[in-house]
Amino acid sequence: MNRKQFYFIEKLNYKFQLKIAISFLMEHTYQYAWVIPLLPLPVIMSMGFGLFLIPTATKNLRRIWAFPSILLLSIALVFSVHLSIQQINGSSIYQYLWSWTINNDFSLEFGYLIDPLTSIMLILITTVGILVLIYSDDYMSHDEGYLRFFVYISFFNTAMLGLVTSSNLIQIYFFWELVGMCSYLLIGFWFTRPIAASACQKAFVTNRVGDFGLLLGILGFFWITGSLEFRDLFKIANNWIPNNGINSLLTTLCAFLLFLGAVAKSAQFPLHVWLPDAMEGPTPISALIHAATMVAAGIFLLARLFPLFISLPLIMSFISLVGTITLFLGATLALAQRDIKRSLAYSTMSQLGYMMLALGIGSYEAALFHLITHAYSKALLFLGSGSVIHSMEPLVGYSPDKSQNMVLMGGLRKYVPITRTTFLCGTLSLCGIPPLACFWSKDEILSNSWLYSPFFGIIASFTAGLTAFYMFRIYLLTFDGYLRVHFQNYSSTKEGSLYSISLWGKGISKGVNRDFVLSTMKGGVSFFSQNISKIPGNTRNKIGSFSTPFGAKNTFVYPHETGNTMLFPLLILLLFTLFIGSIGIHLDNGIKGNGISELTILSKWLTPSINFFQESSNSSINSYEFLINAISSVSLAILGLFIAYIFYGSTYSFFQNLNFLNSLVKGNQKKNFLDQVKEKIYSWSYNRGYIDVFYTRVFILGIRRLAELTHFFDKGVIDGITNGVGLAGFCIGEEIKYVGGGRISSYLFFFLCYVSLFLFFFP
Repeated sequence: MNRKQFYFIEKLNYKFQLKIAISFLMEHTYQYAWVIPLLPLPVIMSMGFGLFLIPTATKNLRRIWAFPSILLLSIALVFSVHLSIQQINGSSIYQYLWSWTINNDFSLEFGYLIDPLTSIMLILITTVGILVLIYSDDYMSHDEGYLRFFVYISFFNTAMLGLVTSSNLIQIYFFWELVGMCSYLLIGFWFTRPIAASACQKAFVTNRVGDFGLLLGILGFFWITGSLEFRDLFKIANNWIPNNGINSLLTTLCAFLLFLGAVAKSAQFPLHVWLPDAMEGPTPISALIHAATMVAAGIFLLARLFPLFISLPLIMSFISLVGTITLFLGATLALAQRDIKRSLAYSTMSQLGYMMLALGIGSYEAALFHLITHAYSKALLFLGSGSVIHSMEPLVGYSPDKSQNMVLMGGLRKYVPITRTTFLCGTLSLCGIPPLACFWSKDEILSNSWLYSPFFGIIASFTAGLTAFYMFRIYLLTFDGYLRVHFQNYSSTKEGSLYSISLWGKGISKGVNRDFVLSTMKGGVSFFSQNISKIPGNTRNKIGSFSTPFGAKNTFVYPHETGNTMLFPLLILLLFTLFIGSIGIHLDNGIKGNGISELTILSKWLTPSINFFQESSNSSINSYEFLINAISSVSLAILGLFIAYIFYGSTYSFFQNLNFLNSLVKGNQKKNFLDQVKEKIYSWSYNRGYIDVFYTRVFILGIRRLAELTHFFDKGVIDGITNGVGLAGFCIGEEIKYVGGGRISSYLFFFLCYVSLFLFFFP
């Protein structure tokens, strides 16, 4: 044996030993994967015991508790990344169960399931959760409920991690309810505010509707299949596929009830009404709920049960229809909102509609890919809005009605440049501008929707343009132009406000030169000014500084950038927004030997748990088709940005200085009709589609009237019958007592009464 052969044999032995070690490590890691959901619990228990045993010391050292919370969740992240790498390399599914036998006929099993979907969600929850915790340490540092906040948010992460690792439906339902409970506590964190208390109650009640449907669906499938385990449900569903699905009415009804749970949790029409009101909680909670936890739970449930839903074509069509309605409705309701967080909430609703649409048309990979990209982009936007709110609070006070109002913002780009840059990248990503994250996933959804149905394609494409419009509107109203807060004496009521709110969020102040703002018209404000000129020097000086109403005289206050603790998560999320979309770049246009197209890095990773379903050949897109689709989607996004810039851009905007546009406005004889149309659109959007009014009048008032009617029936009829029977018995008893007494006067009295009654009724 020569030296080369010896080295070759040694190399083979080394590789063989390495493979054995890796397989052992994989198995060892899988066995301890159940630790991941439990990692945040020690912090919760420690805080609880500390507040019970040594409350003073615990409260004085409260900010120390942020470190173990972040540390333990970071350990969970390391575990999750390791599991994900193993999933990519091996594409294996690991499930471990503990059986709890109740009797000989029924046994309940608990455990955990590790597959690619679980790995994705674990990384998503832990990364966003860590960044939100770091951000919250500074954001909530001055709040008296700091410890309570960290207890709630740690428990929230525990519930979500337990949900995504669940191995059966009953286990999912348990953590599903824990997620709902934590969201109730976090949305109503400032429960002393009546609006916050009402918002958390609204979220709780609305989600109970979906949760009740989910429970009925779980029980229904247990009745049909006799099992709650995913592996058993998928095997049964796999047998339905060769028979072109199953047409059982009970199976379809149970699947619909399961979907109802996802509708409520992911804020799909018509159970979306809780989502905008959930903005009453602290901003870090808004980022966590809208990015990686609560609203993502509904998408996760559908993705987990995707092998089951795919065998029911009627349910798949219904899912796609609900998703289409939701994405369009969310985009239209976001057009005229003035609250920055509420606008982002409707944006979340619309993007979740895209994910539902993708799942409904069978585009599993595109839906989960958009879930990933949207989570990081939306977390960036919400945390950026929190920084904006913090910078506005010293100017307008600590009232959400003022600090979150985009009408009072503007010109913040010079005061908060880092927040502005990160917010702009998140905005462009959500608009679908390449090469940012959401471009890759949204473009894939748009392409698949056109291939599935032209109707879905038209709605999805038009909504993509609306998304670009309202998202860039948010950015321009917040960061572009000049600071508007000092132009008015703000009041929440229309009567007391000196600031005239325009059709789409801008307005004219008394004392502000009308030359550089939009001109007034009957019924509103025009989109185009009639006489654009340069801003006078006195106005420019007025913009430069102003006095705060609650400070000393001649004390000037400016918006300022937040601390490094709040900026660090923004920069990390910016990196994700810039580069996470690269995992969806098309690397290979060919078809592998097994017949499955490997177009992206995610093609092997984002597959259903039991791979009996293969996406159609539509997923095989060559470079030319991809380029054509990308050009169309990007063109729609740029058009939306263009229109938004015309309407909301700075005074020196090139397009606003075009006299041609103003001449069109002057020369248009149908101006009044167009104004009426714009007012109708504004009224529809600002009033949230009148859906809340409908719910209030039909359901809330209807339930109250039903309760009042029930109360009247109980008091007037039920109690009246009871009291009447008692009174009649008393009178009859008294009559018998007197008649049976043997007194002649009693006999004569009753005799005359009966004769009188007889003569009265029978004359």
